[in-house]
Amino acid sequence: MRIPDFSRVRLLVAGDVMLDRYWSGSTSRISPEAPVPVVNVRGAEHRAGGAANVALGLAALGARPRLMGRVGRDEAAAILERLLDQAGVVCAFERDPSRATITKLRVISHHQQMIRLDFEDPADAAAALPLPAFREQLPEVDAVVLSDYGKGALFKVQELIQAARTAGKLVLVDPKQADFSVYRDATILTPNRGEFERAAGPCRSEAELVEKGAAMVERLGWQALLITRGEEGMTLLERGWPPVHIPALAQEVFDVTGAGDTVIAVLAAAAAAGESWGKAAALANLAAGIAVGKLGTATVTLAELERAATPPQPHTFRHGITTEESLLQQLALARARGEKVVMTNGCFDILHPGHVAYLEEARRLGQRLVVAVNDDDSVRRLKGAERPINPLEHRMAMLAALAAVDWVVPFSEDTPARLIERLAPDVLVKGGDYRIEQIAGHESVLARGGEVRVLPFLDGYSTTAIIRTIRERG
Repeated sequence: MRIPDFSRVRLLVAGDVMLDRYWSGSTSRISPEAPVPVVNVRGAEHRAGGAANVALGLAALGARPRLMGRVGRDEAAAILERLLDQAGVVCAFERDPSRATITKLRVISHHQQMIRLDFEDPADAAAALPLPAFREQLPEVDAVVLSDYGKGALFKVQELIQAARTAGKLVLVDPKQADFSVYRDATILTPNRGEFERAAGPCRSEAELVEKGAAMVERLGWQALLITRGEEGMTLLERGWPPVHIPALAQEVFDVTGAGDTVIAVLAAAAAAGESWGKAAALANLAAGIAVGKLGTATVTLAELERAATPPQPHTFRHGITTEESLLQQLALARARGEKVVMTNGCFDILHPGHVAYLEEARRLGQRLVVAVNDDDSVRRLKGAERPINPLEHRMAMLAALAAVDWVVPFSEDTPARLIERLAPDVLVKGGDYRIEQIAGHESVLARGGEVRVLPFLDGYSTTAIIRTIRERG
């Protein structure tokens, strides 16, 4: 899939801007004052949220965004402006000393959100963006994104839409209000399924969703409607064209925070660059698959989008026996495509049906399987001076020939803990009768939010038993 040139695209993002604060720390006890966990805060991070995150997403793609929103004259506004300025976003804030900058504080422990605290004033007409200031920005841009989080900045959204359309600009809306008629004459809307059904009524089937969406496009004067449907992907309803259902690409959903911001940012940049709504929606879907694999409010960079859009080529994915450094590059490509990486390890001295069945079951836990193999010296330290029976290169060649195995990599330590930490698999698998805490490398995998699984070996197969049988018959 070709990525358009975003460098000349100029966009105005207008809407509800906010600051996302993240406090993180460890949790090991329950408060004696109430049945709640105690988080020992060790770190703090600030990110731009709401419409500001859309602007950051556009900047990450190499576009030239301007941001209009209402903020207070407070520390949160200063932090927000600094974050945006560093990313290359031009801020056109409406500063209101009577209102606080919207702030959301999330407390995180072990990659889990423990609580969210919101600091904001009532969403009323006083928060609405002024039409004259909005009009002043229009000659500087190619398209307008209206990011509605229901906080009041788009209280007079119909006036903004009419001003932008009169100026000949594309208008893309991420809606929040239940009455979609307030977005009449926009170019395209990007609601999620819940938002769409709140406006159109429950849809008991895909056909009903398409019917209600197409009717809404005609009645409200839009060019198109893009409904995001989570694990079911997206549905694009464009006037004069049949519906297009785009399957989801994410292999593992880690956090959906800000995914809608990513969708409308990529959709707007691609449309402003001259792409069709179908192509723009496909790119937005690709970006969404990357975004939901990240923790918290996050953007998708141009490099990540380009990697994900590049189809696998023989010279790009090199399966089979590999080195640690080369494998790191291959895993980066796999993750850019949203693929889940599974890893296991062992000696695999004499390959037998039990090994094959185990590796096939491990592969079914993801899209890529890495097998780390003890080198000859580490096998001798673990198994004794008479092992291995087969040298490292022979053992790796047999594993690499299996359809279930993507990459085989050697390691020389007694355990693969260091290698596991560096390769950062999504799922770590071990065969046999182990407890998770006995598996080398489990700490680093679990700390990143990954999964550790123990799979049983196929009964009746054992390398030791095979060696014993050979010796007895000999």
